[in-house]
Amino acid sequence: MKKEFRIKKNKEFQTAFQKGRSFANRQFVVYALSKEEQAHFRIGLSVSKKIGNAVTRNRIKRYLRQSVFELKDQLAAGNDFVIIARKPAAEMDFFEVKKSLTHVLKVGKVLKKNF
Repeated sequence: MKKEFRIKKNKEFQTAFQKGRSFANRQFVVYALSKEEQAHFRIGLSVSKKIGNAVTRNRIKRYLRQSVFELKDQLAAGNDFVIIARKPAAEMDFFEVKKSLTHVLKVGKVLKKNF
């Protein structure tokens, strides 16, 4: 993901937590904060140390980034998304991660309908 598509600052994460709306399934929690002035979406990833060692956490983040990259045309522009991984995500492969993330984004109604 390019730099302009990332959320890095703690303040931006906290704003999404406090003012955004959340939706979840067993593997992921997603906070979505609408920002009308933004031309594109941004994502922030959070994977706790409780989930596993650094190798596991980095693998989950890689899978999430690739899933978002493949879903970028379907995601609503002008939103900030913070994705938090839960423990079951540690045992998932890429296709399961993508399927689960797609499901939770559909639950939150942030995927475009044309796909």
